[in-house]
Amino acid sequence: MHEKERHKIILSAVEERPVVTVVELCNFTGASEATIRRDIATLDQDEQLRRVRGGAEAISPPQFVGLAGRPFSVNEKMRIEEKQAIAAAAVELCEDGDAIIINGGTTTFSMVHPLASRRMQVFTNSFPIAEHLLKHSRNTVMLSGGTIYREQNIILSPFENDVTRNFCAKLMFMGAKGLGPLGLMEADPLLIQAEQKLIGQADELVVLADSTKFDQRSSLVLCPLHRITTVITDDQVSDKAAALLEAADVTLIVAQVGGAQQTVAS
Repeated sequence: MHEKERHKIILSAVEERPVVTVVELCNFTGASEATIRRDIATLDQDEQLRRVRGGAEAISPPQFVGLAGRPFSVNEKMRIEEKQAIAAAAVELCEDGDAIIINGGTTTFSMVHPLASRRMQVFTNSFPIAEHLLKHSRNTVMLSGGTIYREQNIILSPFENDVTRNFCAKLMFMGAKGLGPLGLMEADPLLIQAEQKLIGQADELVVLADSTKFDQRSSLVLCPLHRITTVITDDQVSDKAAALLEAADVTLIVAQVGGAQQTVAS
């Protein structure tokens, strides 16, 4: 990643939360700690942020604290072909007339293009997904209520009595921070609270996760593996990850990048 691009990501991160650690910035950019420390020193010297012990903070701290995790604008540039293949395989599970839930994220956003020719009822907490489907499809679109988190382009509500409870879906599609033996993982408690409500409104849960997600972990578990019906991933998935899902009786669909999908285990 080029220095200018790293600087944009670092500045974006410090604007959305009080303090960002060096480790978090390494995860956001894929750069080494030494590189991130040099970037922070440069930006501090240019008075674009303030260097603090173990990380950096904004010159003017944000009044509204965002969610943990990489911004949507960063994620959407990563593993684009894999996300497109996974999303296409996900839409193949749908039939016209179905009621579905699409959770916000860059992998699920890739579903909007194959969904353009469909006619379904779509409930989403993603402003970009809703906007695209309204402009470029004949699907019926319903948005959840709540606060818009700009960096993640997602709408979340901590309240129990929101519109979520009034929608019943055949399938829910969502991405993940990570997948492991304990289940589906996320990075932020508010995300988990909102997503658990959505999961409860769907008959089946379909997780869209590229193969790198099996190596990522978080301290927060959204749901156990047995709650997941299907996982769709790319053709770089390891035998270990496939065996993990098979043992939990989760159907695995492998999307061939540039080709057709193949069901491996169920």
